[in-house]
Amino acid sequence: MAGARLSLAFLCLVVVVVASALAGGAGARKTVGEYVLRKGDFSVKITNWGATMMSVVLPDSKGNLADVVLGLDTIAEYVNDTNYFGPVTGRVGQRIARGRFVLDGKVYHTYINDGRNAIHGGHRGFSKVIWTVKEYVGGGDSPYITLYYRSFDGEQGFPGDLDAYVTYQLSSPYVLALRMNATALNKATPVNFLQHTYWNLGGQGRGDVLGHTLQLSASRYTPLDEELLPSSGVVAPVAGTPYDFRHPTPIGARIRQVMGGRIAGYDINYVIDGEGMRKVAAARDGASGRALELWANQPAMQLYTGNWLNNTKGKGGKVYQQYGGFCLETQGYVDAVNHPEFPSMTVRPGQVYKHDMAFKFSF
Repeated sequence: MAGARLSLAFLCLVVVVVASALAGGAGARKTVGEYVLRKGDFSVKITNWGATMMSVVLPDSKGNLADVVLGLDTIAEYVNDTNYFGPVTGRVGQRIARGRFVLDGKVYHTYINDGRNAIHGGHRGFSKVIWTVKEYVGGGDSPYITLYYRSFDGEQGFPGDLDAYVTYQLSSPYVLALRMNATALNKATPVNFLQHTYWNLGGQGRGDVLGHTLQLSASRYTPLDEELLPSSGVVAPVAGTPYDFRHPTPIGARIRQVMGGRIAGYDINYVIDGEGMRKVAAARDGASGRALELWANQPAMQLYTGNWLNNTKGKGGKVYQQYGGFCLETQGYVDAVNHPEFPSMTVRPGQVYKHDMAFKFSF
């Protein structure tokens, strides 16, 4: 399949976007495309705008195909998206209290875009930039795409130049692997990438996910305040709380008992049991028979249940309502840059940040 590598005409729709502000020069142009990875009846669509996962199509228990990812129809809509439908966020995903942190004795101020705080790397975080397509193989035994972005010193307030790579790859049977790597080039910097796809295993736009069963390999969590920050620095057991998903439990069983900030629903950081690449979560939709196992190598995971979806325009004429999808965002601890008691997310020059995920589907 060498001929398909970097072919922007093979399984790829290319559009040209004027990106002077994003590309760092007046009149500068970059191309944004849609890239399909296909293996039999399993396909994934990626765009290099924000390294975003646009769709995942696979069969149900009766062989019926459906897209199980919430999203939008056009790249222009993704450019204006405020729900974070499917991108890789960074340089630091999740929140930084007051957009401020101290590293090696120096105070840094990042772009504040969530009330008093920073979220997902600022208003032009990695989800709002054009990534370079380094390699693309759309078919064959192991289709993949590798994307690259150079984040410059001072971008959104973060120190140092950073080389970032994201690879999406399909393998058998029905496995989507995601590898996110970053190298700090000249200054120490915090790094915390996360993948922000909304899943509905019954099919995007087909009702809520409250009946999906969910199991998490997490016996602890970090309680968050109304601003969704771990202000207490406490790590607490899930036992006896509505956050306990150690056994398969419908997402909606206790959802009205929890507040994701100022609204009912899950938006909470779990501490994942164990280390290295291990099973983090398992979800299943009984009606379709589709199931998802998530494996990852990060210490924590944010569970978000689409609490703020409200008559939200989606793909193919679908309209998403509250709890129309759920996110499983493996990550470092939220606001670790301001909590020395949490595992550090600092990457020093020459060091490589590695974040691996594997989505294993069955039906």
